[in-house]
Amino acid sequence: MTEPHVHGSHTAQPTPNLDTDRGQDNSLGNLLSEVTRDLSTLMRQELELAKAELRESGTRAGKGAGMFGGAAVAGHFVLLFLSLALMWGLAELMGLGWASVVVAVLWGIIAAVLALTGKKEMKSIKGLPQTAETAKEIPPTLKPGEHTP
Repeated sequence: MTEPHVHGSHTAQPTPNLDTDRGQDNSLGNLLSEVTRDLSTLMRQELELAKAELRESGTRAGKGAGMFGGAAVAGHFVLLFLSLALMWGLAELMGLGWASVVVAVLWGIIAAVLALTGKKEMKSIKGLPQTAETAKEIPPTLKPGEHTP
């Protein structure tokens, strides 16, 4: 095999092909553009899926709340008719008027106990007063819209 003849002391360097470099840049740009477009499409699809799931959850929560409301009404009627049955049962031992008073007093005691328990629970909640105190402790420089001296 014969070696190619080299003129002078330097070897021939390949000249860069500008069209090939631009093609690589262009394809890199195209790739980035496609990735950005695909990512944008994916984000939109995920957002639509989240909205659909939220609507479905809201519908189920509404149905559940309706069921709880129906259960509360049914429970109210159970208590009403049990109270009437107790009143009529006590009427066998005493007059109907006194039996009605006894049942009413029982319900009054239940209401008072529930009210006191609820009041005690509400006093034990320290979230709102504590939040107000914490908000007062925020330095003025961190409060938007207020001028610091």
